[in-house]
Amino acid sequence: MGGDDQVVLVNARDEVTGTMEKLQAHREGALHRAVSVVITNARGQMLLQRRAWGKYHSPGLWANAACTHPYLDEDPAIAAQRRLWQEMGLRAELEPLFTFTYRAELDRGLIEHELDHVFQGVTDQDPRPDPAEVAAFRWVSPSILRAEMRRDPDCFAPWFLMIARRMGDG
Repeated sequence: MGGDDQVVLVNARDEVTGTMEKLQAHREGALHRAVSVVITNARGQMLLQRRAWGKYHSPGLWANAACTHPYLDEDPAIAAQRRLWQEMGLRAELEPLFTFTYRAELDRGLIEHELDHVFQGVTDQDPRPDPAEVAAFRWVSPSILRAEMRRDPDCFAPWFLMIARRMGDG
């Protein structure tokens, strides 16, 4: 088990190379392991969360249902379940979707450089989000999401834009 203030550094093959304090990793742009959770409902709508305004990066941007950094020695699938519950108060069966690496310049001079394990699940439960993590949530159809992403991409977290496009929803 690790701490919420640490990230697991990895190489391009997702092999652990160490740990680093989370803010330092985002200042330096160090490649680290991440998890993203995409949730849809039976109607095919995707659950989006607006990141809380107090987040140290990307506050107020729309993103996928949950994101986290796995603890050292924590399986990404376990981290995905943990964070979906912590952020959205949801439980769902999650399946691995894909893994990708990206680097994005963020606000406040920070850099997100992640090897991101993306999981997908389906639920019709009503989210019960943690207000420290989530300012708002909504369910959105693929066609509306595509239109919004084209019209105003700066309203979305950069990793979510990449995930949605890769899924064919952007």
